[in-house]
Amino acid sequence: MAVVNKKASSYAFKIFAYAFCILLTVLSLFPFVIMIVNATRNTAEIQSHAVSFIPGHNFKTNWNILMGRGFSPIDGFKNSLIVSVGSTACNVYFSTMTAFAIVAYDWKLRKPFFTVIMAVLMIPAQVTSIGFYSFMYKIQWTNSFLPLILPTIAAPTTVFFMRQYMIPSLPMEILQSARIDGAGEFRIFNQIVLPMMKPAMATQAIFCFVTSWNQLFMPQILITRMEKYTMPMMVSLLNGDAYKTEYGSVYLGLLLTVIPILIAYFLLSKYIIEGVALGGVKG
Repeated sequence: MAVVNKKASSYAFKIFAYAFCILLTVLSLFPFVIMIVNATRNTAEIQSHAVSFIPGHNFKTNWNILMGRGFSPIDGFKNSLIVSVGSTACNVYFSTMTAFAIVAYDWKLRKPFFTVIMAVLMIPAQVTSIGFYSFMYKIQWTNSFLPLILPTIAAPTTVFFMRQYMIPSLPMEILQSARIDGAGEFRIFNQIVLPMMKPAMATQAIFCFVTSWNQLFMPQILITRMEKYTMPMMVSLLNGDAYKTEYGSVYLGLLLTVIPILIAYFLLSKYIIEGVALGGVKG
């Protein structure tokens, strides 16, 4: 009898777990479905029924309105890709290198150095934006992508994540063996450490790419030339005047903005799954 009750309890828990996962999946997909549907509807339909699962017939009209507002998907994609890919590469590579220096080497200022990194993490970006803009203006780096890419080299959040991942995952014996065989530190880092850190790097790459792609505050401060607008900046142009906003074209612009983020996630998702599985095995 006890065995039967235990099996029934196990089945009930599985049913609850599956139902809960299905509910979370539906809630996660709901905004994307609404965005896709509203991209095919006009403003009147959206204002009367904001939530609808029935596609409209105004996709072409919304596209024409989108192109008439100075929205250039090709330029927007190109500019956003330059900024997002560049900042992601700098963020992940140099943050991993910093975490490696903290974990793999024993030096006197290691703990104070890490404490300073954590202290920088507590400073909001908006606090330093005025001084940062003044500095970029003085060195004539406004209307350039460099101020949006190079500062990501110093990413306290990524350094902290990489350090926490390295502590249990990075075997020091392999590093010592490589040094005995005559390998230099950069070769050890690039050929041994980086391949071992792929799951963590993929996870942070997704976060960094999404953050950089959706960034609007700093690009609006630093970039004034239309040909260098990123996708979020172009979407902000779709806000109409005080009397009318074409919501269908706004949703279509948002849909175009989200597509590269989804592609990046699907390309890197297998590494995230590998990292979760690896953590489960080690635990």
